Amino acid sequence: MRNQLRSYTKYIAFIGFGLCMVILGASDSMRGIFSLVFQQHFELSTTQLSLIVTVSYLGNLIFLLCGGNLLDRFNKKKVFLMTLGIWLVGALLFVGGDSYILLLVGMFLCMGASTLMNTTINILVPVIFAASPGLIVNILFFIQGIGTSGAQNIVGRVAVDIVNWKMVNGVLLGGALIGMLILWFFNMPDVKGKEKVAISYRRILQNPAFVYCILIFGFYFIAEHGILNWFLLYGIQGLGLEHDEAAVLLSIFFGGITVGRLIFAPVVQKLGIEKSILIFGSIGTLLYTVGIAGGSSTAIVLSVAGLAFSILYPTLVLMIQNYYPKDCIASATGMILCVATLFDIGFNLVFGKVVDEIGMRAAFYILLVSMVLFFVCLIFFYKRVEENVESTDKSTSLI
Repeated sequence: MRNQLRSYTKYIAFIGFGLCMVILGASDSMRGIFSLVFQQHFELSTTQLSLIVTVSYLGNLIFLLCGGNLLDRFNKKKVFLMTLGIWLVGALLFVGGDSYILLLVGMFLCMGASTLMNTTINILVPVIFAASPGLIVNILFFIQGIGTSGAQNIVGRVAVDIVNWKMVNGVLLGGALIGMLILWFFNMPDVKGKEKVAISYRRILQNPAFVYCILIFGFYFIAEHGILNWFLLYGIQGLGLEHDEAAVLLSIFFGGITVGRLIFAPVVQKLGIEKSILIFGSIGTLLYTVGIAGGSSTAIVLSVAGLAFSILYPTLVLMIQNYYPKDCIASATGMILCVATLFDIGFNLVFGKVVDEIGMRAAFYILLVSMVLFFVCLIFFYKRVEENVESTDKSTSLI
């Protein structure tokens, strides 16, 4: 009877987490889908439009920096629900507000809260689903991907005015409230170490892998997130595609990422982390280059590159554990991702101005250059930096 009760509570947790993940996946893609609507409704320049994305990543940075400390100090269920509450406030601003400033505040809250909730779920899954944490995390990321690609394909077709923006966020708000109620009544275990270990941040910074990892993640973020945030406008303004055509191509890219994480997980398990990243990174870089360089005639190639991108981010995060000792892997990962997020922020600060000066078609080559630099930095990293002998077990299960 007790085992049945435990299984029942796990199902509740999975449903609650799954609902939150699909909501977050859909919400995170909204700013790219409705970018043209924002530009027209609020009469924004491309520079002002890019500030929306910059503020979003600033939220990621601040929540990631502060959230880790909160997760270590307080009960993780309370932190998760508090963060979900912050996301709800941001969504309420989207539904009830009608100004550029409120849009910026909402983006800051929603994107920052989304990042912290993803982190918390990743920490809690191995505790709640101890028998199969890798499988459960993969399924949850797959569900989040369904939310992202589904929103891009379905919502992208009706993203024509600010009224639809408010309606979509109203639906997401309702779904998030249901997820909060489910998790509210779930007795979520806390995750606390038996003893606190002092983290040497100097050792993290002095590790030769640190700078390389920042460059690798930074350029990768620009390449992938640039597609998420700017491809719709690129397709319409840069390539002359219809809105529906651009939305479909965008959904193919992120649909490929979603499906690829399940399809290629056994391949990564067989090849190992380094070979997988090199092979998929080289294929992704090639498809990305052809897709952008060929313009509208090869735009589908850029969309198909999503399959190659699928395993890159989770496997890159997994790669970090091979270069840091066990006692500082989490802190090192957090610092690397935080600093790499500055690449996103810097890119979006200048990208709008570049578009205003030279046009969307030419400006999109910045993304191509970033993808090439990602792969070049990766090659130098593997040649010049040795793995840490004190690192954890080199399991290749995708995150």
